[in-house]
Amino acid sequence: MTTDTDAPYADIGAADTGSGAGTPRRRLRMPPRTAVPHLVLGLVFLIGYCAISLVRYTHFASMSWDTAIFVQEVRDYAHLQAPVVTIKGVGYNILGDHFSPVLALLAPFYRVFPSPVTLLAAQAALFAGSVSIVSDTAAKVTTRAKGLCVGIAYGLSWGVQRAVDFDFHEIAFGVPLLALVLRNIVLRRWYPAAFWALPLVLVKEDMGLTVAAIGIVLVLLRQRMIGALLTVYGAAMLLITVYLVIPHFNPTGHYDYMSKLPGDSPTHELFTAPLGLLHSLVSPDVKLHTLGYLIAITAFLALRSPLVLIALPTLLWRFTSSNDAYWGMDWHYSAVLMPILFLALVDAVQRSGAGSWEWLRAYADRAAIPAATGIAAALCITMNLPASNVLSSSTYASNDRVGMLQRASAAVPDGVTVESNVTLMAHLAGRTQLYWIGGDKTSPPQYVALDMSYGWSPSAPTDVPGYVEGLHPGTVYQTVFDEQQFYVLKLVSG
Repeated sequence: MTTDTDAPYADIGAADTGSGAGTPRRRLRMPPRTAVPHLVLGLVFLIGYCAISLVRYTHFASMSWDTAIFVQEVRDYAHLQAPVVTIKGVGYNILGDHFSPVLALLAPFYRVFPSPVTLLAAQAALFAGSVSIVSDTAAKVTTRAKGLCVGIAYGLSWGVQRAVDFDFHEIAFGVPLLALVLRNIVLRRWYPAAFWALPLVLVKEDMGLTVAAIGIVLVLLRQRMIGALLTVYGAAMLLITVYLVIPHFNPTGHYDYMSKLPGDSPTHELFTAPLGLLHSLVSPDVKLHTLGYLIAITAFLALRSPLVLIALPTLLWRFTSSNDAYWGMDWHYSAVLMPILFLALVDAVQRSGAGSWEWLRAYADRAAIPAATGIAAALCITMNLPASNVLSSSTYASNDRVGMLQRASAAVPDGVTVESNVTLMAHLAGRTQLYWIGGDKTSPPQYVALDMSYGWSPSAPTDVPGYVEGLHPGTVYQTVFDEQQFYVLKLVSG
């Protein structure tokens, strides 16, 4: 179902009689008025997402080294250099880890605003933009009110919020691209859908599988030629990036994440132990738990749409992996599933309205969207997702530890080489040459910044200078900062 707003914007301006006979006046093309509520909704979520990300950053609460890694990568792109991420190792080209050249799009912004905040704000904008896309698409096939409800449910969904609350990650680009692909499929715009699917392979190597799945769905929707071409393209790009491009840049000449798959191969157990592979998809129970929440988030109606098939590749590589971090609902791993599921919900509402089952038509027309909105809001509260606390003053309150970490960060000068563990990484990556602790064995760093309060197994070293000097034999380090189990040490000899 389409409306007049789907047509190209009309130039309704009067002729410009002051600059040539009958020459039409060129006017700035504004979005149609029907899109304004959805753009406003996206702006609201942009503000909320920025607040969530920036509070975590300013409170030194990064969950991993990801933001720091991507800061180093984008910084090199901004200076027209190869993306060498020293956090991963001396001279380590990050294209040998994951294939995400799309991040070069952030280089101009980082060149003007050289700060990790630039990446976090860009991620918030990309996620918020997908909210507007989902909301406007739903409105085109239902009503404005229902469209806004779908947009709200999507913006509050646990998959998106977990990603916003995590560090910056390349999947931020995949989310709005998938929203655009699914939008055009829902609106039966086959060629634009295929067009927006093409750059997904530049987001991350596994997106090649997702692109192939999009092609298969287009074939099922009787768009055989374009679907077949897209399937071949996605599969080919997956093979090229995993077996040629990434190993070319990887220092060991391999794709490191292959070892996390059964039998070190994407097809090993498919042919040698298919029953074991099927069992691995549902065991342990955390996988079923995640799957249940994914289905429930759209009030179960998304299962009515063939578009849910596009989510299968992501679920397959996650659930067959030996890395248990992929199985659950934490981190950013479910973000790319959210636009698929919510636009599958929109497609299901449309399909159910033309179906022959009266009860399903009634459920889709009257209850499914309100139910999905209520479920998203309820989960936001019960799971204590960040949006439930974004209006609380306590969320933004500082504390003694934040002040201490600000002083610790200030104790490390700009432009030096420094080794660190996670706590200060996001704050140091943009202004120093940063390594993981013990990561540079070729020359000792000028500074070392260590949080000894957590993350050590079996226990943190008690002699911190001795520990650091043991990592770099023949050196002498002096402690220049020591508060609340956080240390900054300076190289004085070696």
